[in-house]
Order: sequence, then structure tokens, then C-alpha cells
Amino acid sequence: MEPVNSTEVSEFFLKGFSGYPALEHLLFPLCSAVYLVTLLGNTGIVAVSVLDARLHTPMYFFLGNLSILDICYTSTFVPLMLVHLLSAQKTISFLGCALQMCLSLSTGSTECLLLAIMAYDRYLAICQPLRYPMLMSHRLCWLLAGAAWVLGLCKSVTETVIAMRLPFCGHRVVSHFTCEILAVLKLACGDTSISEVFLLVGAILLLPVPLAFICLSYTLILATTLRVPSAAGRRKAFSTCSAHLAVVMLMLFYGTVIFMYMRPKSKEAHISDEVFTVLYAVVTPMLNPVIYSLRNKEVKEATRKVWGRIQTSR
Repeated sequence: MEPVNSTEVSEFFLKGFSGYPALEHLLFPLCSAVYLVTLLGNTGIVAVSVLDARLHTPMYFFLGNLSILDICYTSTFVPLMLVHLLSAQKTISFLGCALQMCLSLSTGSTECLLLAIMAYDRYLAICQPLRYPMLMSHRLCWLLAGAAWVLGLCKSVTETVIAMRLPFCGHRVVSHFTCEILAVLKLACGDTSISEVFLLVGAILLLPVPLAFICLSYTLILATTLRVPSAAGRRKAFSTCSAHLAVVMLMLFYGTVIFMYMRPKSKEAHISDEVFTVLYAVVTPMLNPVIYSLRNKEVKEATRKVWGRIQTSR
């Protein structure tokens, strides 16, 4: 088969779960419900953190960024995936595929960096309480969050441009339910080594490095907390970071699956890979607001206060 230049490929066919109609019928209501909860829960956290002045702190500023990231990440592929689950026409344009690839890579990369920043924030709050307001200033919060967004975007744009400029063969069936970069690279006829190197370096920098930083931060937090003389003080210190630790535990599963999957040409695509992708990419963003709202007294009180103001205004 003669290779066809990428500019001549007008669209891709997203195979997804097309060979498993029963699974498609099961996933549609499940993913629809999870996506709706993700949108409502994360939007609620953003709204509460903005409307309640008591939550205008670095911790909730970063939590709001995390919620926005979760909304953006799931929205890059879930709406189209839901349409494809009910349709036999599972195509996406070349430009749409590139955009979806870039946005999903960007939001995923930014989230890895943001979790490390949140761990650093908790370290300063617990280990340097007296200097915390000065160290974690409003300006620094914006700089850290902005740097995470910009670095994630630059990384994803670079990886997407390199991947989509490759010549593609006539075969245009992507063995995935989204334009996942490795699934698209399997269709390329040219040398994909440069793209694979960028992906490997990016995976190393955004998975083990932030994870090591998070582990170091919480090791120092644990050591500081154990030196607190009163039991009440220790409980308060643990409660301020327990929700973040729970999210990190969830993100370990997310990161592990990505790291296993981001080994170029290491294995053939299996339906189990796509099912696991649905679980960590759709379910994990839904759990973040659930964990924070159920375990955090400040968020629950702020939610009741904001809801009471809305009811009163009516």
C-alpha cells in the first residue's frame, strides 16, 4: 500500500467499541451519568470557591484549577464518545483529531504538575505555618498555576505537531475511542522515533518526577505532624491534606495506566486497554469533587452558605 501524505487524510475512523455492541449499550448510560456528575460536581466546587470569601486561600485556588482541568479533560473526548456509542458513523476530521489530541494531552499534563504544586502548598502550610502567608502569596499562586497550564500546553502542542505532520498510510482506522496519540502513531508510515522520544521524555518528567516530589512533600508533612504535641493538632494537620492524599492515590492508578500505555509499539491494542482508559479518564475526574466535598468541612459549610444565599435571593 502506498503511503498517503497526512495532508490528504481528511478524517479518521475511531474504532472504539464498535466490535462490542452490547458493551456500547452498557457504557452509554454509565458514561453519561458519570460525565454529568463530573460537570456538576466540579462546576460546584469552582463556584463555591469563587463565591465564598472564606475559601479565597491558596488551597482552594489550586482546587478550583483542578476542577477546571477535570471539566476540560473529560469534555475533550466524552461528548464525542457518547455520540459514537450510539452511532455507526464514528469519524472525526483530521483537524478535530489533532485538536482533541492536543487538548487531552495538555489537560492531563497540567493536572500532573498541579498535583505536585498542591502537595508543595500543603507542605508549606503545615511545615512552615508562620511563614506560609508570605511564602505562598497570591502572586506566587497565579505564577505556579499559570506555569503548569503553559508548560502542559507547550508540551502537548509540540507532541501533537510532530505526530500529525507524519505521513499516514491509506489505513485510517484508529484502534481507540479517542484520538490517543499512540493509537494515531500506529497509522504513520514514516519514522516515528522522534515522536516516541518526546512522549517518553514527557512521561518521565510528568509522572515519576511529580510523584517523587509529592512523596517527599508528604514525608516531610508526616514527620512534622508526628512532632505536634497535642492529638487535636495532629488530627487538624492530617485533615488538611487527607483529601489531597486521597486524590493522589486515585491519580497513581491514572498515572500507572498511562505509563504502561505510553510504551510505543510495546503491545497491540486490546479491548481491555480501552475499558481501563474509560475507567481512569472518566471516573477519576468525577471522584475529585466527591472526595473534597464529603471529607472537607469548609467546603460543605461554604456550599450550604452559597445555596442558602441563592434560595434567599429567590
